[in-house]
Amino acid sequence: MNIILWVLQGLLGAAFIAAGLMKATQPKEKLPANMTWTQRRSAGTITFIGVMELLGGLGLILPWATGIATVLTPLAAVGLLVIMLLAIVDHVRAKEYAVLPVNLVLGAIALVIAIGRF
Repeated sequence: MNIILWVLQGLLGAAFIAAGLMKATQPKEKLPANMTWTQRRSAGTITFIGVMELLGGLGLILPWATGIATVLTPLAAVGLLVIMLLAIVDHVRAKEYAVLPVNLVLGAIALVIAIGRF
């Protein structure tokens, strides 16, 4: 089970680190056209979301890898789950149903990590 959780942590952590870096460092206008939700948000909000995703991705990997404050790993997973739940609500309100499977899968992986590491 530990190996499965490590694989999930690595994959989800890498995905959120990459997505977070993109949102935190790119101007709003340069973000991909398929991220239509960015048109409804301010540049500051997009940067904030990116920083939270980046920190959550790092939180999935670093505490457990170093053995320092390991409780932060499941807490990071819970935080990323909350981000995915909020994203689902936002996409449903905007009738953007095509992106829901991505949010559901990422949220489910975060939930598995949270349960497995608590």
